[in-house]
Amino acid sequence: MDQKRELSSIDLGALVTELNRYAGAKVDKAYLYDDDLLRLKLRDFDRGRVELMIEVGEVKRAHVADPENVADAPGRPPNFAKMLRNRMSGADFAGVEQYEFDRILTFEFEREDENTTLVAELFGQGNVAALDETGEVVGALQTVRLKSRTVAPGSQYEYPASRLNPLDVSLGGFKRNMRESDSDVVRTLATQLNLGGLYAEEVCTRAGVEKETPIDEVTDDQLRALHDALERIGERLRSGDVDPRVYEEELDGESDEDRDPRVVDVTPFPLSEHEGLPSVGFDSFNAAVDEYFHRLEGEETDAGEAPADASASRPDFEEEIAKQERIIEQQKGAIEGFEEQAEAERERAELLYARYDLVDEVLSTVQEAREDEVPWDEIAETLDAGAERGIPAAEAVVDVDGGEGTVTVELDAEGDDGGTTRIELDASAGVEVNADRLYQEAKRIEGKKEGAMEAIESTRKELEAVKERKAEWEAKEAADDGDGNGADDEDGDEDEEYETDWLSRSSIPIRSPDDWFERFRWFRTSTGYLVIGGRNADQNEELVKKYMGKHDRFFHTQAHGGPVTLLKAAGPSESADPVDFSEETLREAAQFAVSYSSDWKDGRGAGDAYMVEPDQVSKTPESGEYIEKGSFVIRGDRTYFEDVPCRVAVGVQCEPVTRAIGGPPSAIVDRAATSVTLEPGMYAQNDAAMMVYRELKERFADTSFVRKVASADQLQEFLPPGGSDIVD
Repeated sequence: MDQKRELSSIDLGALVTELNRYAGAKVDKAYLYDDDLLRLKLRDFDRGRVELMIEVGEVKRAHVADPENVADAPGRPPNFAKMLRNRMSGADFAGVEQYEFDRILTFEFEREDENTTLVAELFGQGNVAALDETGEVVGALQTVRLKSRTVAPGSQYEYPASRLNPLDVSLGGFKRNMRESDSDVVRTLATQLNLGGLYAEEVCTRAGVEKETPIDEVTDDQLRALHDALERIGERLRSGDVDPRVYEEELDGESDEDRDPRVVDVTPFPLSEHEGLPSVGFDSFNAAVDEYFHRLEGEETDAGEAPADASASRPDFEEEIAKQERIIEQQKGAIEGFEEQAEAERERAELLYARYDLVDEVLSTVQEAREDEVPWDEIAETLDAGAERGIPAAEAVVDVDGGEGTVTVELDAEGDDGGTTRIELDASAGVEVNADRLYQEAKRIEGKKEGAMEAIESTRKELEAVKERKAEWEAKEAADDGDGNGADDEDGDEDEEYETDWLSRSSIPIRSPDDWFERFRWFRTSTGYLVIGGRNADQNEELVKKYMGKHDRFFHTQAHGGPVTLLKAAGPSESADPVDFSEETLREAAQFAVSYSSDWKDGRGAGDAYMVEPDQVSKTPESGEYIEKGSFVIRGDRTYFEDVPCRVAVGVQCEPVTRAIGGPPSAIVDRAATSVTLEPGMYAQNDAAMMVYRELKERFADTSFVRKVASADQLQEFLPPGGSDIVD
């Protein structure tokens, strides 16, 4: 049985009630792990330390964790965590709500100077967005720009298209949505009623309805039983009447009797569908969720301890390709379903106009009776009697629901060989209003179709990326076979250096550096010399006053607004001799100076730079002149580098240390295990960083490695200010 990795809409409904018990707790700090796990550390007067965890990566969850289950705080906080600390430190947690029946939680935090809303999207690619009091996005883990919605700093946050809530739908609405399907019961509940596979099966079991019963064979009594089962689940969630379970499964062929069974699911109440599985009960659903995901993480960590030769294992490309193809087929089915639903709604609206007189008579009859305060039961009896006498309007009525104020009619579709269509009407409105409601519903469904089309395009790109990686792997295997799999060459040279295929390794050890220059902009030239540049005026001053040696070279751009750039002859505490730098080394330093200057920010494809000796750089201006902070006076002749391309490469280095690196392509491409080259373009710095991160992450079999050493925030430090485009 597959292990649960994402909380369902029903799970979130149960959690909301329990999470609101922490209202009043104060925010202490925000932490971000691996770009997708947000931790909010809070303090509660009664409970003490409260750890709110929100994860939106491959695992999607939101709950309060036992402090013993929380990992140590990561290193330097990325920009998103810094922003949350600035906005939310000392704020009160005011409560959380689930958005409609979607996998979206909205957390409210209040502070005297400003309030903040955190929206956790626990579906699809996953996201967390921070909003101000007006609903404007202050920051988000991922920028989203789709035809259907936008989530980007400075824009109003837009929720996804609304979904039907199966726990709140009336009996009439439930019957109508079910009857519109041409599939069986369980698939209709799972897709059109948004329950998902597990809970769709559970509802069928509780209602005593065979799961694979075709919709056109389902009786009204069976639909009522299904609706009753849904209502009971909804009532339990709303009242907080839970009996949480963590379900387990024994491992097949496990020889160690002491080995714990693996966890497979966590639910707010026992499920008939899991009746044969052992389970562990908990006092609260939150505690059950925390225990489940803590054990899941531990099991995956244990499973990830591969043997020494695991780096040579071949990724299961076929399984990944099959998975993506299954997703595409499901998305195609969803699109076809949306098209059919939208067309059905329009046809129902047009049928109301086609049978206008009859429908108007039904509605007028009911409205006049209600104006005379006739009870709904009597109205239903009167219509039944009229049907027996052969009155067409009364014969068309098949259901009267006083609780919902609706009347359901069954109309003959003209020219459709005697086919009939059921339509639920708002009894207080006229024909036009009811028809318009159906047209609006068709538009809403078409909006969902647009979102599904965007999703399928994204999946196709992922599929192509997997196929490309498979082709590269097979090409390498063929090359290895062709040269004897690493056997001696013709000269018998056994000492030829072996180049590790880092991209295909299933696990890459982390070897973090701790270099003094990492707080500046920096790179190492292709010949091994260190180049450092200032990020601001303060760092420009510091580089010249503290780190510029007498045998270094000073670079700057002709354009105003560039960093001080030093080509180092030696480290800060090392003695240095005069160095005859190669032309290639000098041009790389010049390209670094140009690429991180206003030339890039202004969108220019190239710029000019100059080089001088350290003794030509001074802070002493001419008489009567003034020098701004971070600026210097240059005296004497300069060596110019003209028309230097604005290009940087950003990549991941795997040896001798593991980290993100960036700088001129000629210096980075060979040093990195893989890299991406950029030029001035249209994507903002943070958006470009996320694009590069996703691209690099897809290239490694060990995707967790990229999250640890080259997150989007870490990569952003190597991107020039201004817009960028990926070149390759």
